[in-house]
Amino acid sequence: MPPSVPSLPRRVARTLRTSLFAQVTCALVLGIVVGKLWPDTATALQPLGDGFTRLIKTVISPLVFCVVVVGIAKAGDLKAFGRIGVKALIWFEIASTAALVIGLVAANVVGPGKGMNVDPSSLDAAAVEETTGGGSLPTTTEFVLNALPQSFVGAFAENELLQVLILACLVGAALLHLGHTKVPKVLPAIEQAQDIIFAVVGFIMRLAPLAVFGAMAHLVGNYGLGVIRTYAKLIVLCYMAAALFVVLLAVALKLVTGLSLWKFLRYIREEMLLALGTASTESVMPRVMQKLRRAGARDDAVGLVLPTGYSFNLDGASLYLSIGTLFIAQAVGVDLSLGQQITVVLVLMLTSKGMAGIPGSAFLALSATASSLGAIPAGAVALLLGVDRIMDSMRVVTNLLGNCVAVFAVSRWEGALDTDRAKKVLDGEDTSTPDEGENGVGAEKSLGAEKDAGAEKGAGAEKGLGGETGTEALAPGIPAQKHKDLNELKEPAPEAG
Repeated sequence: MPPSVPSLPRRVARTLRTSLFAQVTCALVLGIVVGKLWPDTATALQPLGDGFTRLIKTVISPLVFCVVVVGIAKAGDLKAFGRIGVKALIWFEIASTAALVIGLVAANVVGPGKGMNVDPSSLDAAAVEETTGGGSLPTTTEFVLNALPQSFVGAFAENELLQVLILACLVGAALLHLGHTKVPKVLPAIEQAQDIIFAVVGFIMRLAPLAVFGAMAHLVGNYGLGVIRTYAKLIVLCYMAAALFVVLLAVALKLVTGLSLWKFLRYIREEMLLALGTASTESVMPRVMQKLRRAGARDDAVGLVLPTGYSFNLDGASLYLSIGTLFIAQAVGVDLSLGQQITVVLVLMLTSKGMAGIPGSAFLALSATASSLGAIPAGAVALLLGVDRIMDSMRVVTNLLGNCVAVFAVSRWEGALDTDRAKKVLDGEDTSTPDEGENGVGAEKSLGAEKDAGAEKGAGAEKGLGGETGTEALAPGIPAQKHKDLNELKEPAPEAG
């Protein structure tokens, strides 16, 4: 007797109950509908999205700290970690410069602001001041100093990712220097804390559909759909330029690693929709870190490259800034020479690095660029006030994909990528690591549990902490008696000097 096939309503209900992707998609559509039909009510729903983002931000700093410390300790080589950092910065600079150049070329070819003939004196420059809160982008010296923590707790309390990264590097280096015999309980405790944080992320992710619904309803209710018609040419240009850049990312990923960006997009489709709905890449950082690790990227590469990219590799923002600068110049009738456009690229290469986490940072960067040229009225930046929020989706997707590709590329460059595992995961094949499930609960196998079971790398596969303690450093989760037995089976190794 053939098995009974569930009815369509049952299949739909089951999909909505089990699939985060389906839940977020429905929330996205409902948010647009509510924002269009009841705009006054919709604008009051913004706290749903803001609350979710706040919850996610509470776990980002401790998660980055744990992943980086464990990654350094497992790699057993601080020099390799330094090489990863240098290679990541090289990749970031190449990618963000390419984004700036693509934006300038696209704006020159299409001319989104030509024919607008806007009188700069008619624009409300005070609106830009209100959006930015009177802030300013940090200078290079301030940026470097701000990356250095003033206190251990303060870096976490203020959610300063670069400061947390530096602290994590110092702690990881200290663990390597001391060796596990001197601090036998520290690394397992950090690993267990990491598992707890991932479990917390799983709980928070259950609220993702509500966050997307509230954020999208607020966007449509507050700005309406009419702004899309007003700035149609600029919006289409930005999204087309972003699409071209994503195609280039796909080609680069294929050439460097042999992986498919389209399969990776399918793999992180829930996170991508959530980032789109909340207009925030921070809201998906923990889940993306989790999935990159599962897809074969080594812990130290994921822990360093992805968070650093949030400050140094804003490809989508770079595209928007270069197109926006030329749009403003064209709209007010200023014809920028080739030399001035090269100046735009050079200025934005610097200003785009200090944008992360600063309110109204795009307008601050545009104002700084206009001031450096001396040809564009600073108040003309107000032209982009009505369309800036619409561009968030383009910036979020491009930034996120750019940083994920950077993780894979740098990992491959450093030999920290399991390519076979990555292909299996992206193809949807079963692997030795359990699936995260749709909502991320129970997503990651405990690192300590892997060691206890002697799985995957086994007792002698990893390098010891500091290279000085033999098996005790190789597998901190194995009881002392088992260490002794294992050491008896191994040939004596010379002690490190």
